[in-house]
Amino acid sequence: MSKRIPLMILIIILLTASLYYYFSHRRGSARTTQTFAFLRDPSSRPDLMMKAGTQCDSAPFIFPTDGLIGFIWDDSFRPGHRHAGIDIFSGTESGVTPVIAAYQGYLTREADWKSTVIIRVPEDPLQPNRQIWVYYTHMADFQGNAFISSQFPAGTEEVYVEAGTFLGYQGNYSGDPANPVGVHLHISVVKDDGFGKFKNELEIENTYDPSPYFGLPLNAYENTDTIPVCN
Repeated sequence: MSKRIPLMILIIILLTASLYYYFSHRRGSARTTQTFAFLRDPSSRPDLMMKAGTQCDSAPFIFPTDGLIGFIWDDSFRPGHRHAGIDIFSGTESGVTPVIAAYQGYLTREADWKSTVIIRVPEDPLQPNRQIWVYYTHMADFQGNAFISSQFPAGTEEVYVEAGTFLGYQGNYSGDPANPVGVHLHISVVKDDGFGKFKNELEIENTYDPSPYFGLPLNAYENTDTIPVCN
C-alpha cells in the first residue's frame, strides 16, 4: 500500500496539471476571464454590452437581448465539449432582461418546454433555398418557472412572429434546480432535418456558425479571445 500512495498522488498531480493547462490554454480562455470579471461587476465593462434590437452592419438578424456575449459558437467548457450557440449575459437578476425575436418566423414551444422556444425560418436569409430554426433557451427561473411571454404557452405551434417580438426574459434554468446556470440567453441557429423538423441543437454539427447572421465574430476558431461587440 505504501508504494501505491505516492503513485496515486502523482496521478492526481498530473490530472490537476492537465486540467489547469487545458483551461488556461484552451480557445476562449481570455474571453472567459473577461466574462467572469463582468459577472462579478456588471457595471465594469459597459463598452462590451450589446443592446437588444441592434443590427450589425447589414446582417439579417437583430440582437435578441441586452448583454455581454460571454461564450460563442464552438467554445469549449470541458474536454470534448463544443458549444453549439452563443450565450448572452445580462448581468441582472433572473426574470428582468427582455428577450426579443432576432428574425421573423413561426414560433413553436413544445408542451414540455419550460424555458425554450424555437422559431422556424422558411427561407434562410443567407441561403433562401434552405430552412433554418432559431433556438432560444434559459427563459425560466432555477425551479423551471417560465419567463416566456404568456402569448406563447406550452404547446404553442407555428405562431408567426416578427423580428423584435417580445419572447420572454433571461433566466437561469438548467434543468436541475440544485445547479442553476448564470442568468443568460442561449441562442443558436439550428439545421433543418430535411423533413421540416429541427435537428438536435446540442450537437454542434446540427447548427450553423451564427457569425454571418449577426454580423459578429462568433466562431471560436476564428475569434479565439475577444468579446464580440458592435455599435
